[in-house]
Amino acid sequence: MQPSRPRKLLDQVRDVLRLKHYSYRTEQTYIYWIRRFILFHNKRHPNEMATAEVTQFLTHLAVTEQVSASTQNQALSAIVFLYRFVLQQELVGVDAIRAKPSRYLPTVLAPDEVHQVIYHLYGGCKLVVQLLYGSGLRLSEGLALRVKDVDFAQQQLVIRDTKGKESRVTMLPACVVEPLQAHLQTVRQLHHQDLERGYGSVYLPFALERKYPHADRSWIWQYVFPAERLSQDPRSGVTRRHHLHETGIQRAVREAVKRARIEKRVTCHTFRHSFATHLLENGYDIRTIQELLGHKDVKTTMIYTHVLNRGGKGVRSPLDV
Repeated sequence: MQPSRPRKLLDQVRDVLRLKHYSYRTEQTYIYWIRRFILFHNKRHPNEMATAEVTQFLTHLAVTEQVSASTQNQALSAIVFLYRFVLQQELVGVDAIRAKPSRYLPTVLAPDEVHQVIYHLYGGCKLVVQLLYGSGLRLSEGLALRVKDVDFAQQQLVIRDTKGKESRVTMLPACVVEPLQAHLQTVRQLHHQDLERGYGSVYLPFALERKYPHADRSWIWQYVFPAERLSQDPRSGVTRRHHLHETGIQRAVREAVKRARIEKRVTCHTFRHSFATHLLENGYDIRTIQELLGHKDVKTTMIYTHVLNRGGKGVRSPLDV
């Protein structure tokens, strides 16, 4: 009997990423940067390289490709993960080559601009954006909502699988309750059709599918914003109905901004920025906003006080005196 061939390096990386419960998006990103790092050095094995080769690669990204500091640090994080958790090696002096992230002020829409954009959206896309602004969600959090996470009785949303892997609770806007309930009725009919066709399962995180064998077909676990078509799970190979893809919402927002004739660089995350800023304008405490946004450090939330630039610490232009 021939000895089994050792697993390829990138397969080993995937194994460790999944063992540590990294998201599928992070898995794709890390694999991309590790592959680029290896190809940049003419397919040399990372065991044969160290900090000097990592620095050369990052210098190429910064000088030749002129990537942003955040992109450069993302590439570094992927390479550090490879050495630390897969190759069991530590890169010496890695902190010295980490780029200093740029500080920027987020784009914020005025309340009437938000409503103009929402006016030009339709169907599920409109509901998603209403929750981004009305509940302060990230786009990934809004699309990952499941039926059990929507509490109509208490008018709140439970946000799980967040950026920091910590759940939080935020408000469900009253004006969204009726259209969201109507939307869920349509989603329920779609789920029944899937079940009749022999499908109807949904991805469950952290081996819950083994712990609760039939939960993947249960109504409460279904996505609030399901995709139009069934697709194959890239990890398990099972045909399922995933949630809406982010690119569809992003495209709809760009078109709505264009129709609303708003001359600002608006993304889906702009609505989360606007949520926080408008709460500050309405006099809500910074700590309360921090909890609603799910920020670990209040310093992250403080950026909206700079955007606001009004209130108790606001400065009035001498031209307006």
